[in-house]
Amino acid sequence: MKTLYLECGMGAAGDMLNAALYELLDDEKKRVYIEMMNSLAGEGIEVAPERAEKCGVVGTHMRVSVNGLEEHEHQHEHDHHHEHEHHHEHEHHHEHEHHHEHEHHHEHEHHHEHEHEHHHSSPADIEHIISHMPVSESVKRNACGVYSLIAEAESHAHGLPVEEIHFHEVGTLDAIADVVGFCVLMELISPERVVCSPVALGSGQVRCAHGILPVPAPATAYIVRGMPVYAGDIECELLTPTGAALIKRFADEFANMPVMRIERTGYGMGRKDLPRANCVRAFLGETEDGRGSVCELVCDIDDMTAERIGFAAETILREGALDVHTHAVQMKKSRPGTELLVLCRAEDRERMTELIFRHTTTLGVRERLCRRCTMERRTESFETELGPVRVKTASGHGAARRKLEYDDVARIASERGISFDEAAELAERAIPERL
Repeated sequence: MKTLYLECGMGAAGDMLNAALYELLDDEKKRVYIEMMNSLAGEGIEVAPERAEKCGVVGTHMRVSVNGLEEHEHQHEHDHHHEHEHHHEHEHHHEHEHHHEHEHHHEHEHHHEHEHEHHHSSPADIEHIISHMPVSESVKRNACGVYSLIAEAESHAHGLPVEEIHFHEVGTLDAIADVVGFCVLMELISPERVVCSPVALGSGQVRCAHGILPVPAPATAYIVRGMPVYAGDIECELLTPTGAALIKRFADEFANMPVMRIERTGYGMGRKDLPRANCVRAFLGETEDGRGSVCELVCDIDDMTAERIGFAAETILREGALDVHTHAVQMKKSRPGTELLVLCRAEDRERMTELIFRHTTTLGVRERLCRRCTMERRTESFETELGPVRVKTASGHGAARRKLEYDDVARIASERGISFDEAAELAERAIPERL
């Protein structure tokens, strides 16, 4: 399986993620990417990769300029303050030093005037800009999805409806270029699976458009809910809202590097010099099909009725658990009890744990991280004289099988007044004979 692994031990920002993925491309795709990004000239955007070195490691910094001027988003200060005063209203390159005293304007075909001195953009403005860019519909959809995550986080942080949110740092054209650029790169690479390491947040304080805030900034803290993150020992903002939103949008799983045959490695460099190499590292390679990480969440309960346990199990399953089941157990004081086991994706474990505590009386949840092998699965639907009949197929590891969708067979049995087995036999004869 073609797998992209992102190593974010020094956090992540939009420019760093772009540069790391750019290094994974072959020469032809690199040319296509740069030409595509620079076709956004109607927006005054220019993208250029530059060689950069951190702690003796060579990588790429992705230079984004607007109307010929490069604007850096966030910087790392070793005294854990961001000293930029937002004379640029940009966001997420968490490592750049700059003091832009210029004020420049961008005039767009859709008559949006962008003042980088005090420019604010609404979600509708951002969506309008992206919708007019010469990129695929998939790229537009993903880019708007990233900004939706940020808008939701800003809405929560400021206590305002989403439609009233005005982006500060993440609303400028170079920030939009980072988001769109990453979505373009993902389309060019087309990984089947994206795995991301636990993400470093940094610590200390960050100066932003609203003043001095603790790291992680409120928007970042909201976006990373459910993601495995940690502070680390670097006193500055390592993970920015845009970096967090890009990872959240595209990561299928959060885990250590899987067993993979690495084909290409990319280093996306930040500008700031830190005690460790300030970069995002990307690996592209092949992993074994059907192998991934899942989490088992287990608790024992001896003071809930069967009805309440059933409701909790159904709710947790409906909220995205892979499976939920119960076992009868003998607990202390010879009490009969119930073991509740929730199987979920590793990245969902925090949310699933919250659901267990909310809907059960347990005082503790045990967690086990497991590796699993699965078959490739898909569902096909066939129109027949019996109505629509869905068939689940699975293949891999030297085996293949198919199974009729239970609900469709049950419907046929009910409508025709026949047994379930008779309905299944009718459905089998009505669909094509293939796996």
